[in-house]
Amino acid sequence: MIRQIYGLSSGSTTLTSGVTDQPPAKGICATLVTIYGYKCQELEVVTDDGYILSVQRIPEGRVSAGGNGDAKRQPVLIQHGVLVDGMTWLQNQPEQNLPTILADQGFDVWISNTRGTKFSSRHTSLQPNQQEFWNWSWDELAKFDLPALFGYIYNKTGQKIHYVGHSQGTLAAMIALSEGLLVEKIKSAALLSPVAYLKTTRSLLTVICKEASIANLFGDSAFDPKGQLLPFFNLGNTLCAASKMNCYELLTPITGPNCCLNGSTYHLFANNQPQPTAMKNIRHFGQTIRYGFLAKYDYGSSEANMQHYGKTKPPVYNLSNIPSDLPLFLSYGLQDGLSDVKDVKLLLDILKPHHDADKLTTQYIKEYAHMDFIFGVNAKDIVYTHVVSFFKNHTDF
Repeated sequence: MIRQIYGLSSGSTTLTSGVTDQPPAKGICATLVTIYGYKCQELEVVTDDGYILSVQRIPEGRVSAGGNGDAKRQPVLIQHGVLVDGMTWLQNQPEQNLPTILADQGFDVWISNTRGTKFSSRHTSLQPNQQEFWNWSWDELAKFDLPALFGYIYNKTGQKIHYVGHSQGTLAAMIALSEGLLVEKIKSAALLSPVAYLKTTRSLLTVICKEASIANLFGDSAFDPKGQLLPFFNLGNTLCAASKMNCYELLTPITGPNCCLNGSTYHLFANNQPQPTAMKNIRHFGQTIRYGFLAKYDYGSSEANMQHYGKTKPPVYNLSNIPSDLPLFLSYGLQDGLSDVKDVKLLLDILKPHHDADKLTTQYIKEYAHMDFIFGVNAKDIVYTHVVSFFKNHTDF
């Protein structure tokens, strides 16, 4: 049978503070990892289309699991979602952050940062002020970014890779797998707040994505909320600072009502997020919302699509092509404004008939919204414990 886990928060959760809220001028490792006694390497991975991706590697925990510092460690790649970067996995204390939890549990942890974000804003021949730099959507994340990351990690470790994706990070992985990519190098996948079908999503972000007239206001290059919508962010932060509210409530129209975010870390979040993405990426999400199915980017005319695909309409992604024997763990929340429960159930309806029942595990959490999965203060107990167990059940040593 398909395994199901029901995550329910119990009682109150103690909020901890102490995470620095300074911008990471020295990089993510120095700002949020090594200060807690972990080893951390800043690395770069170059995609086949020239983007230089920033990657942070935490090769081991502060205390070697099982006391064997020379033990072989299965690699885990952790991929964030849209409009944020890898810093969001490190918002809280290390005992609450997924990357450091995995490292302490004996895994070799790699945190990736999507093209266009602060630490992945370089290219072998293009500059961010050039429109061509932003000529991509999640098609390219699946076609270029993830294969480059998996290839780099596999070559360094000689091992298949566990994967954690959140939001857009789940979408990119699923369409890559459906296209036959990553298959030879992936061990298992944990998909948090999975995003695929967006028929019933109720996020304010989807209004920008869906309505072409609104999306067109932002041009054809970068969608940079901190730049283009800065007055709104400043107003929100000012009003929040003058009140006693948890400032993370400002995210509710986009993410749904998160239950479990530590308000004392908001300045760290606000100083570094949101991150830019490509307007083409935003439009691609809008197409998915309007069409109700997953397809490659629609260039807007039969002629343009013919030029890119040899067809008048973009090819459709078939998620039932994901290998049936690949272990999958999907965790989703009732309050999530982006990964709506009905859309997740539609995804599961497509996966279940084709997937080995003993390879598919699901978790449903009534209290959780979109950001709780990344830095909810109780995510360790509610979600991450299950992720660790899932990976250990599918690890060779």
